[in-house]
Amino acid sequence: MPAFINFNGEILPADTNLLTIANRGFRYGDGLFESMRLMKGKLKFVDLHADRLQKGMKALQLEGYSQMDSWFLKEKAEELARRNQAKHARLRLTVYRDAEGLYTPTQNKTGYSLELTPVEEPRYFLNTRGLIMDIYEDVPKAINILSNYKTCNSMLYVMAGLFKTQNSLDEAFIINQKGNLCETISANVFVRYQNTLYTPALSEGCIGGVMRQVVMDIATKNGIPVVEAEIVPEILYEADEVFITNATRGIQWVMGFGVRRYFNELSKLLMDELNKL
Repeated sequence: MPAFINFNGEILPADTNLLTIANRGFRYGDGLFESMRLMKGKLKFVDLHADRLQKGMKALQLEGYSQMDSWFLKEKAEELARRNQAKHARLRLTVYRDAEGLYTPTQNKTGYSLELTPVEEPRYFLNTRGLIMDIYEDVPKAINILSNYKTCNSMLYVMAGLFKTQNSLDEAFIINQKGNLCETISANVFVRYQNTLYTPALSEGCIGGVMRQVVMDIATKNGIPVVEAEIVPEILYEADEVFITNATRGIQWVMGFGVRRYFNELSKLLMDELNKL
């Protein structure tokens, strides 16, 4: 476990009791978060994380978003890594509305916490055993102005996580209100079909993933056609390859959906290119 966290700019022991029962993040999920990866003491893809964080804070009408830029993220993450004597780590920055009130807040001041979990890996590793997945259908994801951000209101993902556990799955696909593929519990989705790489468009309500953008850029630079689209779940029965992406793990390949089995040729290629970055 890490020894220290950053709470509103102050480095404190990780087991310090800090939140009161009135905290709006606890009460209402009134906030958002960024999951990030530190490698060799440096924060990866910091500009993309800062851009998404600031856009999300604007959408939630949180004050101080201009201060939470790439310099802020880099400085705070690397400072915390040094205090925890960690060269490689996963980080979570949680930003919440620091206010009183019931549903209606009394102000829009921002509070934050930064947590660090040390890891041993100095780069991204492709999973050796492919993921077994199915579709979680009970709670479709709504499409709205907050859908592309990682808000603290995560009940959908909790319910999908319970579905995953109850069905002995490694991950679960989440559909949107139109019944199309949206994302997974913790990642974005890519489907290779007839030599083209498809991923749900942001207009489909998926998280605007940092690794999603990085992988699309890598694929394009390597001559692989990439299409952001509406994707019906039925394509999973015909796809040649399926993989998922997020900022902390990079790329994970999917081996099975129902009776369908997939290869991992493209995911290996993309992972090699990702580690070159």
